[in-house]
Amino acid sequence: MMPRILAVANQKGGVGKTTTSVNLAASLAGAGKRVLLIDLDPQGNATMGSGIDKRNLERSVYQVLLGLTTMQSVRQKSESGGYDLVPANRELAGAEVEMVNLENRETRLKSALGTIAAEYDFILLDCPPALNLLTLNGLVAAEAVMIPMQCEYYALEGLSDLVETIRKVRKHLNPRLEIEGLLRTMYDPRNSLAQQVSAQLQQHFGDKLYATIIPRNVRLAEAPSYGAPAVRLDNACKGSQAYLALAAELLSRSAVALA
Repeated sequence: MMPRILAVANQKGGVGKTTTSVNLAASLAGAGKRVLLIDLDPQGNATMGSGIDKRNLERSVYQVLLGLTTMQSVRQKSESGGYDLVPANRELAGAEVEMVNLENRETRLKSALGTIAAEYDFILLDCPPALNLLTLNGLVAAEAVMIPMQCEYYALEGLSDLVETIRKVRKHLNPRLEIEGLLRTMYDPRNSLAQQVSAQLQQHFGDKLYATIIPRNVRLAEAPSYGAPAVRLDNACKGSQAYLALAAELLSRSAVALA
């Protein structure tokens, strides 16, 4: 049984990619699924948010992408999240430059994943806020893309760039890649613009839009400072409840796809 590999991607920063990756990983693990989270962002926020100190890493996803070590030797257990993690830190910024001259530079993550993929039900890839070689590796390794986005004026503009990139990747590098869904994050129902953008997304994307909406929530913002996903720290807060609902929605979609 092969896992569901999802890239969590949006080239726009500050839309809740890492919050989504960490809390969805913990929610799926809490539902009894075997989960691997791969941090592809040199900022290493998913690593820190999983309770692993990026400053003390001996090896990270950086060495994996350069072919210096294996996924097996780099992955760690996130005790606070209940899932496995392939961590990242600032070193990863150098991989961009170093990978340019390597063979199969777009497929290095996919190849490295091949050795451990069968051990998991879900593999989540937390992509950096850029359409760069790291994100490209994520899109080539994944079978679907989850796009977290805020319901604001510039969001739709950035979305068209990402959709175009996904189309190109599908055409040239990964024919099975699809949009798993669009996730509305940091949502404030009192904001009329947010309501308008949300309605536009519904119109354009229909059932590709998750029914679950992630609200603006203080606990979600605080959780990383404790090195734990919010769903583990306080599963009763509105943000945690939303991510638990998202995991349930994702599982029901996956079940329908398999049926």
